Amino acid sequence: MSQGYSDPKRASDPHALPDVEVFYASDDMKGADVLASHAAGIEPSWVNYESGWYYWFCFPGCLPDGEPEGPFATKAEALADAQEGDA
Repeated sequence: MSQGYSDPKRASDPHALPDVEVFYASDDMKGADVLASHAAGIEPSWVNYESGWYYWFCFPGCLPDGEPEGPFATKAEALADAQEGDA
């Protein structure tokens, strides 16, 4: 996973935390995640999503704030979409 900022201007602020995680999900990864989730008694809601790049809003060490957005063809496209509202 890669972390970024929904507002790119905050990247230079030494007191700001990244608030976006960008990640790639493939069928193979989802299969392993499903097995681990079932073992923990959790049903992940995003297992039926397509393979590709996704993002969700979340601070380091915290749970995501909602479902993943995507898929996108590239990591850069996913981050650009997350930053779209703050341009």
